[in-house]
Amino acid sequence: VYTFEVHKSANKIEIARAVEQIFDVTVTKVNTLNVKPKIKRLRYKAGATRTWKKAMVTLAEGDSIEIFGA
Repeated sequence: VYTFEVHKSANKIEIARAVEQIFDVTVTKVNTLNVKPKIKRLRYKAGATRTWKKAMVTLAEGDSIEIFGA
């Protein structure tokens, strides 16, 4: 399972196609999760981190992505 930060409007089909095209692998499953903002405070000012979308991609048996190049 590989995890990616993706655009908030991307759907599972678009994510699977992009991963297959970029890394030349076969995607079997895509799970997505919208990560909620966390409240951060600096002295008396309150702010929040940004929201983002996480995609967890499962590849076919035998496929892998070389992260740092071998």
